[in-house]
Amino acid sequence: MKFGQRDVVAPLEIFLWSRVAIWLTALLAFTLFEPNRSPLANRWDGPELHDVGWAVDVWARWDSSWFLRIAEHGYSDPSFTPAFAPVYPWLVGGLGRVLGGHYVLAGVLVSLAACAAAFVLLYRLAEERLGEAAARRAVLYLALFPTALFLGAVYSESLYLALSVGVFLLAERGRLLGAAGLAGLAGLTRIAGVALLPALAVFAWRSPNRLRAFASLAVAPLLWLVYPLVLWLQIDEPLGFLDAQREGWERELSPFGPLAGIWEGAAAGWHGALEVVGAGGSYYAGFADTTPLRAAGLDLQQLVFLVLFVALAVVAWRRLGAAYGLYAAASLALPLASPAGDYPLLSLPRFGLAIFPLFLALATLGARPRVHVAIVAASAMLLGLATAQWALWQWVA
Repeated sequence: MKFGQRDVVAPLEIFLWSRVAIWLTALLAFTLFEPNRSPLANRWDGPELHDVGWAVDVWARWDSSWFLRIAEHGYSDPSFTPAFAPVYPWLVGGLGRVLGGHYVLAGVLVSLAACAAAFVLLYRLAEERLGEAAARRAVLYLALFPTALFLGAVYSESLYLALSVGVFLLAERGRLLGAAGLAGLAGLTRIAGVALLPALAVFAWRSPNRLRAFASLAVAPLLWLVYPLVLWLQIDEPLGFLDAQREGWERELSPFGPLAGIWEGAAAGWHGALEVVGAGGSYYAGFADTTPLRAAGLDLQQLVFLVLFVALAVVAWRRLGAAYGLYAAASLALPLASPAGDYPLLSLPRFGLAIFPLFLALATLGARPRVHVAIVAASAMLLGLATAQWALWQWVA
């Protein structure tokens, strides 16, 4: 897989200026509004989130704590750490030791390196499928997506994104064994990596040697066994990731599958709309640590993102083919099948960030100049708002 100079320079230019802009926005928000940060920040903050200084530490929030604990100590906490797959914290742990114990800095560097790789790989894939102009739009829309701040934070989104795009690049070239290997690593980075297998099955079906192609896909689930094996060896709970999701985030697989998340998300969004117009009643009265209007806004926001993602998944299927549409649909179905407690669509805007076919679909829609300007303007505005919220410990996805 050879990359020309244009395939690398164009996406890296977007990577550099967008990451600098996001970083400066976070620092500016922190310095100007730090006295107004969330009053609950001290509850979530911890010593593992502080490393070389506030300018870097600002990229360690919430779940970063669990990644950093795994990086330094392994799965020593059986309550929450099993919810986080091992590859990203292993990389952070290895680099952190090289850097003399600076694990937050290591996490930021790993995330940024993976983000740069994801931009380059996505540009190459989009250019081959949609052309140069659409490739630039796809990377730009990803860089400015409202939750794109997570691509440089101590989170696993950027690594998973790079691996998943790599899976499709290899699969498009008929290199299914390598694609299955990357899918295995993706599944060891985020549990959502299992959504890659149905898409790979589509590529295998199209292969001239179907039997060999399908046999090569077995590499992915074999690699996924590393996760429960590690949990078994370290905490004697091979299925601890299921219990952690249930106890820590109130997520449990529904017998109704993704329909449960759609129904509960729509109901929560309806109550959110009623609250916004002043007719909410007592629905949000029992919500702790927030105001009814804030809770309503979160429910509405998450529902809007769900509608957007479903629409883009349909466009991806129609414009790019079954493999891309199936991957997007399966990636959305996973969190929808296990809706969270008070907020059924909790973190959906962040989950969508890593579903790259959505950005390819958006790039096809952005061919019209007015649509392109609208996408960039809306995304940049929401990204700036989310980055300021992140810096101040206001919940973001």
